[in-house]
Amino acid sequence: MIENPSREEMGQMLKKSKRIAVVGLSKNPERTSYMVSKAMQDSGYEIIPVNPAVSEVLGVKAVKALKDIEGHVDIVNVFRRSEFLPGIAKEFAEIDADIFWAQLGVENEEAYDYLKEKGYTVIMDRCIKVEHALTK
Repeated sequence: MIENPSREEMGQMLKKSKRIAVVGLSKNPERTSYMVSKAMQDSGYEIIPVNPAVSEVLGVKAVKALKDIEGHVDIVNVFRRSEFLPGIAKEFAEIDADIFWAQLGVENEEAYDYLKEKGYTVIMDRCIKVEHALTK
């Protein structure tokens, strides 16, 4: 069963975090991933687009995969369909980021169990922008 941290805990995590890698970030301003990431960027977070299909989003050079990011990542925010989460979870564990965050409507028990067993903080089926707005 997927169990998220409390809203208060999510708020604390967001206050401590600076760098968010966004898997599946679209360069289309109409897409939720773009709108949410822009709002987080406007709130002072460093956004790193992770999408092999684009070269740049929100004025930032995109990387093809999580392992291509230099330096530490606080949050990996995932905008991909639920069935892709186990693969992304394995990539996440390889870069040893702090928080695996799957967007609203995205959840996968296999990925959740895999990451929890390794001791990671996992949030699924929650919008990072909404949690940020409710806890700042």
